[in-house]
Amino acid sequence: MSPRKAARSYIVREDILPEAILRTAKAKEMLTRGDALTVNEAVEKVGLSRSAFYKYRDGVLPYARDERDRIASFTLVLEHRAGILSNVLNSVAAMRGNIVSINQGMPVQGVAVATMSVNMTLVQEPGALLETLQTQEGVKRVEVLPQF
Repeated sequence: MSPRKAARSYIVREDILPEAILRTAKAKEMLTRGDALTVNEAVEKVGLSRSAFYKYRDGVLPYARDERDRIASFTLVLEHRAGILSNVLNSVAAMRGNIVSINQGMPVQGVAVATMSVNMTLVQEPGALLETLQTQEGVKRVEVLPQF
């Protein structure tokens, strides 16, 4: 038995893909988002056969151009008082940022360090978000972490 040759990948515009592949991608997205709970439900909603779904599912992957550039990571030094972190999170949400991850360390000498990663795709003015965080009550310091 000969070893299987690695499959090549391509980036292809959506408008030239066959309908079965597009519907497979839509079904996978529905399953990921929870809009469909089973493969049967997803393929029924997009008008695709189960066999076509299973044929293409492992070969269809979403592509987000510059997704890494849409994520900003922040380190914040916060006063250890009730509601400070909650207010920070509400401010991010109010500016349409989507928090991807957050971690807060144990408070030491009245302050706690928190790190958070924010999807900035829908944030209209990224500089305004940084300014809002820096001027928030109870926030001692905010730093934007570099992306690598």
